[in-house]
Amino acid sequence: MTILVGRLWRVRADLVPDALWERVAPLLPPVPERRRRYLGRLRVPDRTALEGVMYVLRTGVAWRDVPAETVGCSGVTAWRRLRDWTEAGVWPRLHATLLAELRRANLLDLDDCAVDGSHCPGSERGDHVGPSPVDRARPGSKHHLIVDRHGTPLAATLTGGNRHDVTQLLPLLDTVPLIRGLRGRPRRKPRHLYADRGYDFDKYRRLLWKRGIKPMIARRGVAHGSGLGKVRWVVERTFSWLHQFKRLRIRYERRADLHQGLLDLACSIICLRRLSTSL
Repeated sequence: MTILVGRLWRVRADLVPDALWERVAPLLPPVPERRRRYLGRLRVPDRTALEGVMYVLRTGVAWRDVPAETVGCSGVTAWRRLRDWTEAGVWPRLHATLLAELRRANLLDLDDCAVDGSHCPGSERGDHVGPSPVDRARPGSKHHLIVDRHGTPLAATLTGGNRHDVTQLLPLLDTVPLIRGLRGRPRRKPRHLYADRGYDFDKYRRLLWKRGIKPMIARRGVAHGSGLGKVRWVVERTFSWLHQFKRLRIRYERRADLHQGLLDLACSIICLRRLSTSL
């Protein structure tokens, strides 16, 4: 019995480490008070509900299959809490907080950034779903990602699978939060932006120049070996980090905002890992 309890505790402790909970707890909305006493179930603690969310994010199981005896709450409770926290804007604020900590620790290199997109298969139902041109028009979504020189995710967005990467370039840049952490104006835009041939449009080069960003985009029809891949490869590695969270490999959530919330949470965990390993 002691060994079983110890294993369960280790599983729960690994799902939500203290470093993550210390940063999430101040951002959560206040718990509603129970004005009158009545018989019934007590509210599941927020940390336990977050453990349920993390369990689904890591393993990719359906919400109804969350083992309550291991995690401490049912999958329905975890889903409801994810819905409430997503609508309250918890995950973008958590991501911005961690980016500020990384900049304060001199672990962000915002001069050179890279962007790319990755297809995510899914069902036909839900928002931001469309036929994928690279998967025989099967329905799905697409993740758009911008990272710094080290591969730290700065922002991630969700669109339908039929949206071209270059059309989401400017909206993705607008999604990058104001990154504080140092005295002076907060940073948001990079100095150089690296991208592959899918972004090779002169119109968007001009738009980037107007924003004060130097486009470093590979040209179509030119032989490989431009050297841009020496910087651009980090965005591919970050996509592999994101896909380690099995819930993000396939678009299961019908609601796009909940999938976006899980995507922002995964980006925050990657930022926290970089912060923890560099201290």
